[in-house]
Amino acid sequence: MPAKEIKELRQSGRLEEAMQMAKAEFEEQPDNIWTKRNLSWVYYEYLKANATPDNFEDFVSWLNQLAELELPEDEKMLFDSLSFQVGKLLFALTREEPVSVQKINQLLGLVRNFHFTKPSEGYSFLLKGFHKGLKDTGYYLDFINWWGIENLSEQDHQKEKLPTGKEIMALAEQIYIAYAKHLLPQRDMQGNVNFDREKAEEFLPKLEALAEKYPNYQYPPYFQAKLLLALGDTEDVLSALIPFARKKQNDFWVWEILAEAVESDKDKVFSCHCRALLCTSPEEMLVGARQKMAELLINKKLYNEAKTEIELILQVKETHGHKIPGVINQWVSQAWYNEAKALDSNKTFYRQHSGLAEEILFADTPEELVFVEFVNADKSMLNFIASEEKFGFFKYDRFLKKVQPGEVLRVRFNGGAKGGRYNVLTCKKVNDDSFKSQFQKEVDGPVKIKPGASFGFIGDAFIHPSLITKYKLSDGQNFKGQIIKTYDSKKEKWGWKLI
Repeated sequence: MPAKEIKELRQSGRLEEAMQMAKAEFEEQPDNIWTKRNLSWVYYEYLKANATPDNFEDFVSWLNQLAELELPEDEKMLFDSLSFQVGKLLFALTREEPVSVQKINQLLGLVRNFHFTKPSEGYSFLLKGFHKGLKDTGYYLDFINWWGIENLSEQDHQKEKLPTGKEIMALAEQIYIAYAKHLLPQRDMQGNVNFDREKAEEFLPKLEALAEKYPNYQYPPYFQAKLLLALGDTEDVLSALIPFARKKQNDFWVWEILAEAVESDKDKVFSCHCRALLCTSPEEMLVGARQKMAELLINKKLYNEAKTEIELILQVKETHGHKIPGVINQWVSQAWYNEAKALDSNKTFYRQHSGLAEEILFADTPEELVFVEFVNADKSMLNFIASEEKFGFFKYDRFLKKVQPGEVLRVRFNGGAKGGRYNVLTCKKVNDDSFKSQFQKEVDGPVKIKPGASFGFIGDAFIHPSLITKYKLSDGQNFKGQIIKTYDSKKEKWGWKLI
C-alpha cells in the first residue's frame, strides 16, 4: 500500500497528488480500513486548509466526504484532530457580523456522528465554539443534550486565566448557566408559555450537585432557585437561593428573586422590595424595581413615598429618551399624585421595613436573646449580655430607632469577641420577662454612702454618682428601684448596678 507516499505528499503540501493516490487506492479496496484511513487524512488536510468563513462551503463539502467514509470509533486521532479544525471555524464564524447561526447549526448536524474522545481537550474546544455560537438560540438545549454535560473535564471546571491576568468564569459554570436559562419558562410570539417540566426536574439535581462540589461558583444556586420557582417548589427554593443571595446581597435583583420565593407572605414580599432599593445600582437598572415598589406603595396608600419613586422613574425615562409606561401615565394623572408631596428619598423608609427581608437571608443562623445593659444614643451603640460567657457591644441603628437599657432583643450574630464588638445580622425588640429576670430585678433596702464618697451601694448593687444626684439619695435612706447585671472589667467579675 502507498500509505507512506500519501503521507509524504500531504505533509509536503502536494494535496492533489495525495488525493489522486488515496482515491485510487480506496476505489480498489473500499472496505479496507487502511485505504479509508489514508483517504481520511487527506480529507483532513483539505479541511484544515479551508477552516475559514470564506471557505465555509468547501469545508462542509470535505466534511461530508469524510462522513461518507463511515470511519470506526477507534479512529480517535483523526476525530480529535478534526475537533480543533471545526472549533477553529466556529470561533471565526462567531466573530462575523451578523453571526450566521444557520451555518453553525449546519456544522453541528455534520459532526454529530463523529466519534470524538470524551472528555478531551479537543471535545471541550468544540464545546466552546458551539456554546459561543448557539447559547442564545433555540438550538442550544439540543446541542448540549448531544454533547453531554457529563463529558466536561476537570479542567473545564476551573477558571481560565488570560495573559492579562484576568480570570474568566469556568466553562462548566457557563454551560450549566446557559442550559438552565433555556429551561426556564419562555413566552413565544403568540404569548404562550413553553416550559418542559420533565427536563427541568431532570436537570435540577445536576445543578445542585455542581453547586455543592464547586461552592465558589456564584450563579448555579440562582438558577437552581429560578427553576424551583418555575416548578412551584417554594419549600426548597429558599435553601437553594440563600447561599447565593448572601454573596450577592448588594445586587437588587437578588432581593426580587427572594420576593418571588416568599410571594405568599405579603409583608415579606414588601420587605424584600424595600431591601432591593437599598442597593446601589445605576438608576436605569432600578426602573423596574421602582415601578414594582410604586405599585405596592399606592396599594398601601403611601402616596408621598409612591410619588418619590415615580419621579425617579420619570427622570430616568426623560434622560434616556425612553417611552414612559402606560401605567405610570395613569398614576400621574390621578388626584392622589397631584396632592402627594415627594420626599427627598425613601431610603429611611426602606431601612425601617427591610428587617423581614434580612431575616429571610439569615434564617439558618440561630437567633439569640440579649439584654440591653447600656446605651450610647449619640453613637448608636449598646452594651448587651447574652450570658456570663457572651457579652459585648454592637451598633444598632440599622435595626432600631431607639433602645433603652433593660430591654430584651432577639439578635443574629455574625462573629465577635467576648467583651468586645459583635457584628449583627438581624435585631428586633421582644418581650421575654423570664429571660429579662436573669439580668434585671427589683431591690428594696437602705442606701449606703461612705463619708466623702460620690457613689454608693444598695445591697451589693453599685449606685453611680449621677443616680445619687438624680434620686437625691443619702446614706441610710430606704430606696426601692431596679438593678441590672453588669460586668466589671477592672475586677473581671459580675455584679449589679442601680438604673
